[in-house]
Amino acid sequence: MGERERGVAARLGKVRGLLGRGRTQQDGPRVRALPDPGETTVTELPLTPESRTISGEERARIDAGLAAVQAEGVDVDDLASIGAGLDRALAGWLGGGGSDHDDIVERYAMAVGEHLHRRTDLAWEVVTDVFGTDLGVCAGDFVVVPSNLVAVRWMRRERGWVPKVVGHIVEVRSR
Repeated sequence: MGERERGVAARLGKVRGLLGRGRTQQDGPRVRALPDPGETTVTELPLTPESRTISGEERARIDAGLAAVQAEGVDVDDLASIGAGLDRALAGWLGGGGSDHDDIVERYAMAVGEHLHRRTDLAWEVVTDVFGTDLGVCAGDFVVVPSNLVAVRWMRRERGWVPKVVGHIVEVRSR
């Protein structure tokens, strides 16, 4: 293990230690800040994002998400429409609408990613970084993982964020 990898491992160890401070073992963490790397050691994960071209299966996953939001009347080319659709889905879920929240996050992540793909220089790719592997839109070392963008705000029950947040990314990355 090189000096850089040891430094990264040490910093990750400090973060893990801080997250556990003040909590009993039986409480367990309420939110995992760092992913479980599984069989991969932290030192084997890339320090900067790496990506590859999407496969046909991954393109089908994107298309399925887009078809699902379009069936809800959402226009993927309109951020206000995406935001309103996500806000309706959140309200329905909070009201006991019965939809699986993972499915909702997935389809709106695909809508956000596709909007960024259509309106900016960002392209769909499969991205791997220290937080794992997922679909993302990227150009060079600029990466947006739409499922993270949507899931974090979903957990906070945040509404009205799509036009502002995604709109800002569009402004920054316009073609």
